[in-house]
Amino acid sequence: MQAYRLSLFRNRLEGIAEEMGRALARSAFSPNIRERLDFSCALFDRSARLLAQAAHIPVHLGSLPDLVEEVANRRTAPGDCWMANSPYRGGTHLPDLTLLLPVHDQKEQRVVGWAVCRAHHADVGGMTAGSMPDSREVYQEGLIVPPSRLLRRGRRQALWGLLLANTRTPRERDGDLRAQLGACELGARRLLELRAAEPDGFDGLCDALLDHSEDQLEALLTPLGSCRSEARELLDWGADRDIALHLALSIENGRATLDFRGSDDAVALPINATRAITCAAAYFPFFCLVRNLQGRVTVNSGSLRRLSVLTRPGSLLHATVPDPVCAGNVETSQRICDLVWSALAPLWPERVPAGSATTMNNLTVGNSRGERPFTYYETCGGGHGGGPQGAGVSGQQVAMTNTRNTPAETLETYYPLRLWRYALRPASGGAGRCAGGEGVERELELLAPAQVSLLATRRRIAPAGRAGGEPGACGADRVDGRPQSAPWQGWMPAGTRLTVGTPGGGGWGKPEAGSRKEPDVSG
Repeated sequence: MQAYRLSLFRNRLEGIAEEMGRALARSAFSPNIRERLDFSCALFDRSARLLAQAAHIPVHLGSLPDLVEEVANRRTAPGDCWMANSPYRGGTHLPDLTLLLPVHDQKEQRVVGWAVCRAHHADVGGMTAGSMPDSREVYQEGLIVPPSRLLRRGRRQALWGLLLANTRTPRERDGDLRAQLGACELGARRLLELRAAEPDGFDGLCDALLDHSEDQLEALLTPLGSCRSEARELLDWGADRDIALHLALSIENGRATLDFRGSDDAVALPINATRAITCAAAYFPFFCLVRNLQGRVTVNSGSLRRLSVLTRPGSLLHATVPDPVCAGNVETSQRICDLVWSALAPLWPERVPAGSATTMNNLTVGNSRGERPFTYYETCGGGHGGGPQGAGVSGQQVAMTNTRNTPAETLETYYPLRLWRYALRPASGGAGRCAGGEGVERELELLAPAQVSLLATRRRIAPAGRAGGEPGACGADRVDGRPQSAPWQGWMPAGTRLTVGTPGGGGWGKPEAGSRKEPDVSG
């Protein structure tokens, strides 16, 4: 097939997914979706194969194929729309609500594709405002929805009202759901337009696009021949709990097998990861390498044919009912990335950077009482690890997340909060020939009593340096100036000041006198 035609087809598919995201951001109610862009959009074909995704949240999109495949095997009619958030059936954690809209071709009278949107809602019930508690079982985290019809032939089903009845902020949830639905409907229309423009070749172009993506991964892996590597990572939780993650990586005949079965068992803490999360995090470093070495990566189901992930049900990286999972999506996924990078470092020493902050520093603040209930959710960036190609970037989201921060103007207008300080943490990046990026410090004051929760790691185990570089600084948090060990949660009075200090990235290369490259603060 002509390369230019395939490239045009790929760009049009990815453009549709990007347009879906822009429409969602413009019409959403909550700052978390409208300002922070905590959502992802994708297109699938009628066989539930991922065709294209926008450059949104890696942990969302890498975990979608299993869910879409399950729903695609059910009977559906024009006007139907499905919703799910169950962590154990292709989901991530409960606040991530996924809408799946079948794309029906009226001439062919069948489903020809799927428009899918996953967005993080600021509250779906549970024991704490924001639905991100330091939980001991999944039922404490909020409402669980297996794949179910949200709309049947265009009419709202009881599920819509049930969801709104189980959230502290029903008006906001209603607006965000309608925005997601609108984004999916837009994607469906655009996909039908694209299909009509290729009446004789759409399915063939899809097959060729997936084959091209597989070829990209094959070109990355084949030169390595047959090789093996192992890595171990400790996940720190609280003052004294460390959980071990283990990866045995093998590459042979242009295929990679990632075996995580040696990791610790699941725990009664919110840091268990579902298999979907583990797969998404395992894929991500390979896509980064393809882009770095080949200039562009096309992420779709073809890319995944060369990657096999092995997990053990009941382990930390394959949670089962009733394992709590709200922080597995945001914390453990990040450490899985570290684990994979460590295994890849001996194979690509000239490409793999030092350890990054790899925690999302999840802060939730809310109050369901009073005239105006609210729930605020924020993830805070940190420092990227320095690498062979330069110093690490400072104050940005890392690895499995790609969100923005809530602008100060929006924060103080929408919530009873005041932002007193938002700055880089000096000297938090690790020294090295290429220094690690700096973390950030974010200080908020509560203007009303609120329930507060902070879920974060890397408060005791620092991001590692590589190739002789020094580690970055651990995160450090305070309440009214007093050190506080994450995770923590509880009710706090008006006037309380919360300070979240995020980790810096590790340095790369042995520091040399007079040759230390300063962190990149341009990001």
